[in-house]
Amino acid sequence: MSDTIIQPDVQPPTPGEEQTGNTTSNQQQESLPQSLYRRLLESAHPIALLFYLILRLSPLIIYLFGLWFTSNYILFFIVVILLLSADFWNVKNIAGRLLVGLRWWNETNDVGKSVLVFETADPSRHINPIDSKVFWFLMYICPIVWILFGIMALLKLQFLSLILVGIGIVLTASNTMAYTKCDKFGKANSFATDVFGSVTGNVFDRMNPFKGLFNRQ
Repeated sequence: MSDTIIQPDVQPPTPGEEQTGNTTSNQQQESLPQSLYRRLLESAHPIALLFYLILRLSPLIIYLFGLWFTSNYILFFIVVILLLSADFWNVKNIAGRLLVGLRWWNETNDVGKSVLVFETADPSRHINPIDSKVFWFLMYICPIVWILFGIMALLKLQFLSLILVGIGIVLTASNTMAYTKCDKFGKANSFATDVFGSVTGNVFDRMNPFKGLFNRQ
């Protein structure tokens, strides 16, 4: 009596399934630098985004690891201050305008009081989602990181480092608060413009005595 072996019916994968599997495998094998490079190419302003990343992160990196390479604390202090200042200027004047269509500055009004002035791009302008996500993520995360550095410096009684961290908190948080207000102002202004246009359009439409004449076939 012979044994009968039943083999399961295995169907070969379709070309679409093979392509999907290869795509998934390629995505898994993609390294972090390649992924960052691909994301950078998808940006509407890759050079502005690259400089934003470098100037935003370099003060944090130098603060963490700078004393590993030099024992000159004055040089370390000056380099971090210069990087923070460059980041503040870049975010305020270039990165915000190019990446998210926002800009702010200070002006002195007629009574001699300093006020913030906000500028927003045309609402019809397309904002690249990668630019927007990177901009707002680092805009909020950097002040939080500097605050954590301040807490650690305070617990270790490193008062000179606390001064440096305090400057970092002030510069990064100033841009964060200003751009948050600018973003809210831009959305409120766009909403008010849409509402005003809709209301006035309906009013003039109702008051138009020739409306019925032009609508007749």
